Amino acid sequence: MIPEVLRLDATAQAALIRNRELSASELVEASIAQIERFNPQINAIITPLYEGARRQALNPVDGAFMGVPLVLKDFMCQTAGDPYYAGMRYLRDLAWRSKADTYLARRFREAGFIFIGKSNLPELALSPTTEPLAFGATRNPYQLDHSAGGSSGGSAAAVATRMVAVAHANDGYGSIRIPASCCGLVGLKPSRGRISTGPAYSGGLLGNIVEFVVVRSVRDAANILQAIHGNMPGDLFVAPPLLTDPATGKTKLRVGLLTHDPFLPQDVHPDCVAAVEKTGKLLESVGHHVEYSYPPAFEGPTGLGLALRIISSSRLAASLDELAELTGKPITADDVEPATWQAAEEGRTFSAVQIHAAQRRLLNGICRTPEWWTNYDLLITPTMTQPPPPLGSDPAEHGLIFGLFCMAISVAGLPAISLPLHWTADDLPIGVQLVANLGREDLLLHIGAQLEQLASWADRVPALIS
Repeated sequence: MIPEVLRLDATAQAALIRNRELSASELVEASIAQIERFNPQINAIITPLYEGARRQALNPVDGAFMGVPLVLKDFMCQTAGDPYYAGMRYLRDLAWRSKADTYLARRFREAGFIFIGKSNLPELALSPTTEPLAFGATRNPYQLDHSAGGSSGGSAAAVATRMVAVAHANDGYGSIRIPASCCGLVGLKPSRGRISTGPAYSGGLLGNIVEFVVVRSVRDAANILQAIHGNMPGDLFVAPPLLTDPATGKTKLRVGLLTHDPFLPQDVHPDCVAAVEKTGKLLESVGHHVEYSYPPAFEGPTGLGLALRIISSSRLAASLDELAELTGKPITADDVEPATWQAAEEGRTFSAVQIHAAQRRLLNGICRTPEWWTNYDLLITPTMTQPPPPLGSDPAEHGLIFGLFCMAISVAGLPAISLPLHWTADDLPIGVQLVANLGREDLLLHIGAQLEQLASWADRVPALIS
């Protein structure tokens, strides 16, 4: 049985602590017990931070989420003095520790969160499935032989198994939304520049890398966004002001549905199609106008795949060089996974002209996606083209399995949310992606809350822990 307090979302947990109906120490101990019980099967947490969590719980910070345990994805969001491995045996073998808090870690602390552990991820967050050689695969709580998604798979699996109500995640090409879809969670990817990635981190060449969390309720996503958003010194990208009410001036929204893959000549699984169509019918039932439509920038020779390959692989090569300089230890082919080394070596072959040309191709192509929002308020797509795949699936097929729906939206910098609105006959979650125009997280959260009422997923619990 799951302890009742762990069934609650983070907003409810914080309210109990604030009202002195529960202590932070009691909640932390319940979370630790749940981790110790289920982590051996799931492999979501790779670095426990129990000692520090117990100390923090004795005197929790009086923030919006006072005393609520939080799992940190072991990538980007670093905390002073704690182990930091980024999914690499290279850093693990060096027993590397972070020198200081990042801006987001500081914001989490100020909000009252207590860091209870670090979650598993693919090496350097490079894969949409969490199966690193350094730490082993994270298993999907709904079916242990299936993927929990990636790259925030450990975080998603931790929340799905009620180890915590909220876990940090980040998203460059779908790494919040994909694991949320795989694990039956709410995964909001904020607008480009909404959450600080600093200090001294650009969030990708196009600002496509964003930080946030995975949760189980829409209200948690809304309340956490309110608590941690905002720019910090040195941030290269600035989002429009955060709206807290969907002030569209409309009672009926115009919604576009996309059920086929406009990027690749492949079929979308019937369950993923059904999930989108069911969502469209739910929105029609409450008065919104729904039709099949999507941005024209999704079609034709977008150059999305090749351009991202050039940009991502060259960035990876530079990142390995920077990491070697930071640690003082050269990185060789023996220090990283074969696919990582191969991608970085390919990245070294591209010229500056090719990298800039790839960026221009994206700006002239997929980055024109927001033009469609002149006439529409929301776009609804599958989060993935297929249900969560079995562990050990061919890496060459990952792009086909997980699809490009998330990737295109990341490059365009738009906010999007994956909601757990469908399940397969054998109980695997299917996420639906809702996308809004730049800065319109308020609209996603408003419609997400409507859908949460119409098709509640709160009682969905993996059989493993029920």
